[in-house]
Amino acid sequence: MVVGQEIALAILVTGAAGFIGFHVAQALLARGESVVGIDNFNSYYPVSLKRDRIAALVAAYPDFTCIEGDFGAEGALTALLGDCDIDRIVHLGAQAGVRYSIEAPFAYARSNLIGHLEVLEYARARQVRHLVYASSSSVYGGNSKLPFAVEDRVDHPVSLYAATKKADELMSESYAHLYRLPQTGLRFFTVYGPWGRPDMAPWLFTDAILAGRPIRLFNHGNVRRDFTYIDDIVAGVIGALDHVPADDGAQKPGGSKSPHAIYNLGNEVSEPVSRLVEAIEAACGRKAVTELVPMQPGDVEGTHADIDVTRRNLGFSPRIGLDAGIARFVDWFRRYHNV
Repeated sequence: MVVGQEIALAILVTGAAGFIGFHVAQALLARGESVVGIDNFNSYYPVSLKRDRIAALVAAYPDFTCIEGDFGAEGALTALLGDCDIDRIVHLGAQAGVRYSIEAPFAYARSNLIGHLEVLEYARARQVRHLVYASSSSVYGGNSKLPFAVEDRVDHPVSLYAATKKADELMSESYAHLYRLPQTGLRFFTVYGPWGRPDMAPWLFTDAILAGRPIRLFNHGNVRRDFTYIDDIVAGVIGALDHVPADDGAQKPGGSKSPHAIYNLGNEVSEPVSRLVEAIEAACGRKAVTELVPMQPGDVEGTHADIDVTRRNLGFSPRIGLDAGIARFVDWFRRYHNV
């Protein structure tokens, strides 16, 4: 299925119906770029939310093109995109979720490994100017040194999801070395905001508090996250897209001497989950009922992004704190669900 009109020259955004992909596509369209989106609209969470995101994009930008299809197979992108002339790629399409990777490991192999390789091959064959792709803070695994820096060792993932994201970074490094394909990998830290994912804490907690249900706090509430608002993430993605790593033999962030850089995108503040609960309570005007439960397999106790090199090289500067960001999310959540 194709929504909108076919265009000739574009930025390809994979995962365009996803949370981050939707917002990145929207921002690129707003600055006048031609964008082709692709998404397989899988049922990991309600497909209706994904279709509503695409409908919102098409309503605002009638020329926006979104192709429905799965690119987790050899040659899939060529078949799906036809003769679209793509010169840059923002690759955000992947199977998300740490805990689900324990239940459905082959879904992650297909989407995150084969899918990433398919994007690399498509980019190589068409000699795109720049490929920006999503990695994750989960690659830091159980590292005890905080904040996490891109120079840190990331050899011990604690979930298959994290392992696939590290594997993506390694595959990208090989293509940057072999084919001089310019790439930037972005390690996202706990992204939240309007149109967010139903499997993540801001949505789950807001839904439960408004309905009067208890919320579960893992590791008995002893969890810290670097919560990063979606607008800041989008600014970082576009900043990365506009800064193509040079093929000059100099060492890039992340250690590569090929045209391949890796950056953290986070808010630079590690906050306890209790702060998230307080912000949601304030925005909802209701108190939460909490249940303290053990840590889930694949989770980590804390995340915290070192963004010094991201700030220096990309001009990245997160602007939205947790209270303001959650207020915006809850306002959107109430309007979307009419509650």
